[in-house]
Amino acid sequence: MTEDPFVAHRSLLFTVAYEMLGSAADAEDVLQESWLRWADADHSQVRDARAYLVRTVTRQALNRLRTMSRRREEYVGPWLPEPLLTSPDVAEDVELAENVSIAMLTVLETLGPTERAVFVLREVFELPYGEIAEATGKTAATVRQIARRAREHVAARRPRVPVSRSEQQAVVERFLAALRTGRLQELLDVMAPDVVLIADGGGLAGAAAAPVHGAALVAKLLARPDRAVSAVWLNGAPAARIESDGRLAAVSLVVENGKITRIHAVANPRKLTRLDEPAELTR
Repeated sequence: MTEDPFVAHRSLLFTVAYEMLGSAADAEDVLQESWLRWADADHSQVRDARAYLVRTVTRQALNRLRTMSRRREEYVGPWLPEPLLTSPDVAEDVELAENVSIAMLTVLETLGPTERAVFVLREVFELPYGEIAEATGKTAATVRQIARRAREHVAARRPRVPVSRSEQQAVVERFLAALRTGRLQELLDVMAPDVVLIADGGGLAGAAAAPVHGAALVAKLLARPDRAVSAVWLNGAPAARIESDGRLAAVSLVVENGKITRIHAVANPRKLTRLDEPAELTR
């Protein structure tokens, strides 16, 4: 039997939906809705199943994005993407790893729904403008303009200096060692003076209600030796899993010039349900 195209492309479709939504739970809902539409489609009229399925997922994700924007207005505290456990293999595709990183997904949150869809489909998955136009209901010329604006918007907000995998790993290891000892100076040494900590508790876990700025304040918050710290791969990058008093947090780091410049800490338990089995992300 020939494998159903939806099953064959499921990892790709999940990655598209997750990139657009920043939520694995919502991405799975989008895939379920898309599967129902695929099941009802006349497959004999589908010339390119992959392109058809990507268009279907994009449309469903756009619908979901517009609904989610209203939900996030009522969210308690800062909102961060849902972290995914990944295998180190994801980092082998440097562009994919960069684009599914927590830092990038956070930047993508500042785009409008259509801009985000166009950016993801063009910059991450390299779809032709014509296909993106079909998926978003825009003309190809409009899609080109949206893509240019989205690229400029993202470029102005993403880390400007590329970091090698080895440098990222070395800095993360220093950070984990400092967390384990709880020594203030060791934490200060690994962080940039203007480091920013953003914590997402969603009103369900203790977390700072607003971003915390400056190495001194961030170090004081983190300098506690009474917790278990382990290294994990999250969204294609080395990161940390922290457990304390039965509570869990997933911590992703942005590294520039050998120092940590941004810390994303997700403590909302509803966003920590996918840390036991690696997600399959692909393009």
